[in-house]
Amino acid sequence: MGLFKLDLYRSFAIGFVLGAIGLFGAIGLQDGTSLAHQMIPAAEAAPAHPDRTR
Repeated sequence: MGLFKLDLYRSFAIGFVLGAIGLFGAIGLQDGTSLAHQMIPAAEAAPAHPDRTR
């Protein structure tokens, strides 16, 4: 007899799979864009300022 029964591990596995499917369904599949483009903004350079140290 182990510490936990097999049903506990099975429930965690099913919950993890259903949660991952729900997460990718809600975030990853909107408007046909990839998940990386939604979470990471495009790089943008800062404006150049004149040197005022002299």
